[in-house]
Amino acid sequence: MPRTSTKTINKTIAKKMTTARPLTGEDLLQKIKELGNLPKDEKAKACGYVTITKNGQDRINLMQFYNALIEADGHGKDKKTSQRGGRSASYRVSVQRNGNLLIGSVYTEQMGLEPGDELEIHIGRKYIQLRPIHQFEEEDD
Repeated sequence: MPRTSTKTINKTIAKKMTTARPLTGEDLLQKIKELGNLPKDEKAKACGYVTITKNGQDRINLMQFYNALIEADGHGKDKKTSQRGGRSASYRVSVQRNGNLLIGSVYTEQMGLEPGDELEIHIGRKYIQLRPIHQFEEEDD
């Protein structure tokens, strides 16, 4: 009886993992709740957002995982798609040389922001959050 090598078994397992569909929607949200305080890498892996490289290494697809979470949470449902071609939103920005942050029109359109709309800036320990200032809030001041 021929012996099956460990490498062959690992490749078979890896192939099964990559062919499984990642969780989405309510299934994804439920699994995240079940996983509790696990690190984000482990949560993404447990939800199927991992591929196996040719070297047998796990590659965690965090961007796909985050996008699926945003969609599942209902924040991506009303996306307005641009009529012109171009890149899709990556939900990342870079600090420019002068220290400014530039947020593309994809995000402002998605939020329904118009030229002249004001945003309130909240700075946390490791994040910056922008919130639209609504007209009725300005009238209360």
